[in-house]
Amino acid sequence: MADVTALTFLALCLPLAGALAAPFVIRMLGANGAWLLAIAPLLAFLHFLRFVPQIARGQVVTGGYAWVPSYHLSFSWFLDGLSLAFALLITGIGTLIVLYAGGYLKGHKDQGRFFSFIFLFMGAMLGLVVSDSFLMLFIFWELTSITSFLLIGFDHEREAARRAALQALVVTGGGGLCLLAGLLLLWNITGVTQMSELTGFGDVVRESPLYLAALILVLGGAFTKSAQFPFHFWLPNAMEAPTPVSAYLHSATMVKAGVYLLMRLNPVMGATAAWEILLPFFGGLTLVVGTTLAIRQTDLKLKLAYTTVSSLGLLVMLIGFGSEHAVEAAALYLVAHSLFKGALFMVAGIIDHETGTRDITRLRGLMRAMPLTWIIALAAAFSMAGLPPFFGFLAKEEIYTALIDGDIRALTFTAITVFGNALMFAIAFAVALKPFLGQPVETPKYPHEAPVLLWLGPAVLAILGLLAAVFSTFTHAVLSSPISAAIRQTPVEIDISLTPHLGLPLALSALTVLVGIGVYWQLAPARSAMAVLLRAAGRGPDHGFDLAISGLVRFAARAMRVLQPGRLEIYVTCTFLCVAAILIVPLVVYGELPRLPAWPADVRLHEWAVFLIAAFGLAAVLVARDRLTAIVSLGIQGFAVAIIFLLFGAPDLAFTQFMVETLSVVILALVMTRLRLSPADRRPLGRRLFDGALALVCGLGFALLLMRATEAPFNDALTVFFNTYSKSIAHGANVVNVIIVDFRGTDTLGEIAVVTVTGLAILALIRMRAGAERKLAANDPGVEG
Repeated sequence: MADVTALTFLALCLPLAGALAAPFVIRMLGANGAWLLAIAPLLAFLHFLRFVPQIARGQVVTGGYAWVPSYHLSFSWFLDGLSLAFALLITGIGTLIVLYAGGYLKGHKDQGRFFSFIFLFMGAMLGLVVSDSFLMLFIFWELTSITSFLLIGFDHEREAARRAALQALVVTGGGGLCLLAGLLLLWNITGVTQMSELTGFGDVVRESPLYLAALILVLGGAFTKSAQFPFHFWLPNAMEAPTPVSAYLHSATMVKAGVYLLMRLNPVMGATAAWEILLPFFGGLTLVVGTTLAIRQTDLKLKLAYTTVSSLGLLVMLIGFGSEHAVEAAALYLVAHSLFKGALFMVAGIIDHETGTRDITRLRGLMRAMPLTWIIALAAAFSMAGLPPFFGFLAKEEIYTALIDGDIRALTFTAITVFGNALMFAIAFAVALKPFLGQPVETPKYPHEAPVLLWLGPAVLAILGLLAAVFSTFTHAVLSSPISAAIRQTPVEIDISLTPHLGLPLALSALTVLVGIGVYWQLAPARSAMAVLLRAAGRGPDHGFDLAISGLVRFAARAMRVLQPGRLEIYVTCTFLCVAAILIVPLVVYGELPRLPAWPADVRLHEWAVFLIAAFGLAAVLVARDRLTAIVSLGIQGFAVAIIFLLFGAPDLAFTQFMVETLSVVILALVMTRLRLSPADRRPLGRRLFDGALALVCGLGFALLLMRATEAPFNDALTVFFNTYSKSIAHGANVVNVIIVDFRGTDTLGEIAVVTVTGLAILALIRMRAGAERKLAANDPGVEG
């Protein structure tokens, strides 16, 4: 078990190793370095592949390291059919994406940086799907948002790329905060912090009064990450990223994170009215919105991006249904979509790379120049369209089997699914046929077949889509059935194959094909009709996002003008007003004002002398005519307090006070003289009276608080502890020194850091002033420094 834990930890770290090595490998080997870099995800894939027989038998694999056991925090992972399938997709497709990126970005000046980003993204996504701990799940969830921000904005010199990256980060990052709140509520309801333990608390969660709040928060995280309506707009805009990012993002990684979360929580939060209403409704709406928007597009990547939105909606809708066949259909479609969508995105990138355009209206007759790319595109399109002998056909048949029922709800969602699948059929063949058939047309670049690094990835995925269907019994045994079993938490055996099952599902498939062919045949008029329809609908959520961000910026600017006007005296006044309120209000409200002590009768003469010195120092500060005199006079107070510490048996404290007061006076005097501020206090009388009253109230508050604290019975627990352990543990006889250096070592280090930063700030101010004086003198020789 220890070996498995160590190897799994190593496999999770392999993408990080790839991120660190990528810039150096690319610098030495160029684009061919992709072959070497692909070893990292390949080794991770092979490691997770070892668990397939074990998981197929219904077992689970757990491991990890305790982090903060007292708070049940750990770095732990959990592998079942669902998480293992995602891990295999992430690392397997990730290997192909690394190779593809080597050819696609060949010669790019920042190719090494790109590989570092893609590996970091891969590691974040891999950590997300195998995390057992709530905390680690959330950390990796947000890391996918951060790393996708870097990838989408990779071409940061273009404004569109920067906007798309910011939009993705804001939407998915905000959803991540909702997820955090939802996980905290689940922790509060169940008392567990591990996903593997949470699955046994389904009834507890569903019966909790906090269930609906937890569900809405979790859906907020899942819907934003998986681009459900009305948060779908960020995903097509993310096409500003290079095509390898789009292919990876849409096939196996970030956009399916929300789907993964819903599948994982189905046993815990599913089977309720809220679950079965919200998920099918938003999933079906997203399916329709995605396909209608895809028909309108002429850019190959955008067409595929919107179909990803619709596919994610279909998956969410199936999860919401929650029946056995619906879960099986979701498992099949999850795998099928990863294979055909990754292949089609890479094909779109090949077309763009070799012709210089992705506009489908400017592409014709590429079949002769790029025959291998056309065959790959056709194979992936068959799977996306749900045609045999590809795995997409099995998924589509199971979807219709799951939705068939006699009630109005089932009929409605069946009609929605047929409509969405028909449009996806048309779009699939628009991508696979329109650019390749017909007479060749002139393109920005002379078209030719892509190099091996570009076509290898999509070819492998297209072939896998075929083999998975042909050998469906094996595929179900090792992949589809374990996924479904993990979602339902019961053993599942999927038996659907390429053999057609006569009945309503086959009839619905035939109807889908007929409608799809009709839409494909009339694609240009359909595109125009959708454009008219969308213009009539008005501006959508994408424009709403811009309005929200601009409104937030304007609000922040106005709030800053009020809260941060740039006047130091306002900040200081607000700070001391808060201090006074914190000190005095609780004492008054809760009746904790101290009793006035009797005047001490045993004050000795030298103690009176120290008090008088302090009083004279205070008077000197008040009557001082310039700031330098006031600063020096202020030091008298500190020295008087240090003498009091010395008289009452605290020499260490007295020494510290002497040092602090000396340094304070020296530093303040140095700063005031170098900055050449106004030598006298120019405040009006009213301001002086207010500031004086505020100072008296703060001083009174501290005095009352200390007096009240001294009235309480003295608790010597800390005294006993430090006296007992200072010698035995810290090996120091001076208790005060031991407390500062050992028991409060980190606190002392922080204090040293604060003093250091303060000193650096003072030095910067002095140098700025000196530099300004030299510049002024250079510009005007008659001005003296």
